[in-house]
Amino acid sequence: MTPTIMRQLWSVVETSHAKTLLQLDDASLVQWLVKQTNTQAFLEPKETDFLSDYIQSRLALIRDLVYERQC
Repeated sequence: MTPTIMRQLWSVVETSHAKTLLQLDDASLVQWLVKQTNTQAFLEPKETDFLSDYIQSRLALIRDLVYERQC
């Protein structure tokens, strides 16, 4: 995954409405983040798969960051 895609993902996490992200289950959150990142970064299928795996491995961190931002 390129640094640009990684920055784009974390930008999506930081700028998205916290309540929306916290309401999604794990699978839906992964899909939503991939979709949002893909609309801005135009990912190849292989990059999409890698991004999904990356997000899945960082779900606890993403949820913690979003929860803290909401408080």
